[in-house]
Amino acid sequence: MLKQVAPRGKEFKYFAQVFQALRIEVNGEMGALEDFLLQCDELIEKGGRLVVMSYHSLEDRMVKNYINTGKVFGELEKDFFGNPIRPFLAVNRRPIGASEEEVKENNRARSARLRVAERI
Repeated sequence: MLKQVAPRGKEFKYFAQVFQALRIEVNGEMGALEDFLLQCDELIEKGGRLVVMSYHSLEDRMVKNYINTGKVFGELEKDFFGNPIRPFLAVNRRPIGASEEEVKENNRARSARLRVAERI
């Protein structure tokens, strides 16, 4: 059935994307990540670090938003004086990706992104 709608020459990539979407939905991966991130605010003490490795853009976007705004979805809130209200401050501006050498050894590492934030 999927073969009929898959782009010619890119069938395997298309099948992998469909399988990934099904796996994410069936396992509730995005909900679990959101729950985890929201609990980090309560569990990590000041000066502690949050380190998250994401493997696809949906996960990475959620982590990035949480680190930058304190919310998985939505905009940064500010207090009465205009100071941002967020529990974490990003340690590295850009996510850390796998090196070329690591990708040669493990092709699956090419999409991994590592983000680090410190509790403030």
